[in-house]
Amino acid sequence: MVTDRDGAAAVRPLTLAWVSRYLEAGERVVGIEALHGGITAETRRLTIGTRDGGTRDLVLRTFVDVKHAEDWLNREAGALTLLTGTGVPTPGLVAADPTAAQCEYPSLLMTHLAGRTVLDDEGLETRVPLLARQLVAIHALRPAERPRKYVALTTSDTVVTPKGTDTAAWAAAIDVIRGSAPSYQGRFLHRDFHPGNVLFEVPTQSLASPRITGVVDWAATSWGPADLDVAHCSTNLALLHGPAWGLRFAEAYEEAGGVLAAAASERLYWRVRDGLAFSEEVQLVSQSWREAGRTELTTQVVEKRLAAYVTALMDAPG
Repeated sequence: MVTDRDGAAAVRPLTLAWVSRYLEAGERVVGIEALHGGITAETRRLTIGTRDGGTRDLVLRTFVDVKHAEDWLNREAGALTLLTGTGVPTPGLVAADPTAAQCEYPSLLMTHLAGRTVLDDEGLETRVPLLARQLVAIHALRPAERPRKYVALTTSDTVVTPKGTDTAAWAAAIDVIRGSAPSYQGRFLHRDFHPGNVLFEVPTQSLASPRITGVVDWAATSWGPADLDVAHCSTNLALLHGPAWGLRFAEAYEEAGGVLAAAASERLYWRVRDGLAFSEEVQLVSQSWREAGRTELTTQVVEKRLAAYVTALMDAPG
């Protein structure tokens, strides 16, 4: 049994045996490190000892007791295959067991990319344009086979209005999503694009500015409006760094060449819809960010930022 640095069983026996089937002769798993920041999957970096005495890394994603695990892993495996050679930096698919036919739980094994997620406030003004350009490149993809249509993540009846917020503004926001979704020109969507799913190589003495080295977590790949991906990243930026950054991202996307809905009311619909969706999972999101190092982002802090962001969206000029 290979254990993590805390001594706990990091990879379950059947899953470890499954991983071993996809290693080269003479290779074995020699180390495991939990990767934090996600909500639905257990993600671990596996250090593989090679025959020549060196090492290489793989990444294992396992969905434990997750309702839609088979669908998500099938979509992620398909997306990683599709994205090979497109210029979008993504992991390479090694193996997938979406139905847990061989593992304890549905799992996916992929190559490891250099770089790390950066959730700090410092340097954000440099990273936001990079995020915007990367998202424009993703939306420019034209796959031979479209992924399934996007799924809305909230309804007007399930929104949780934060305590102490501008109730009138939130009531107006909820009214925005009561109506039918605007028509849109479909695009290939990541559907969970945000700083926690983007890897950066950060500046060093030999690297003057950061650069993106990878985009991960393609389990929600969908077909839908570019506005929806932009809205999702905007909300994440608002909660991580403050409402002003959420409002800024759409501008950065358009500056990078991206095209959003023509009507202000249509753009507002998608941004409000995504912001309201976060009202139902503030506790989970804030916990994942604290585990990733942003210990000051308590549930109360994130909830306050969300309330301010949605209110700002409703107050913004059309």
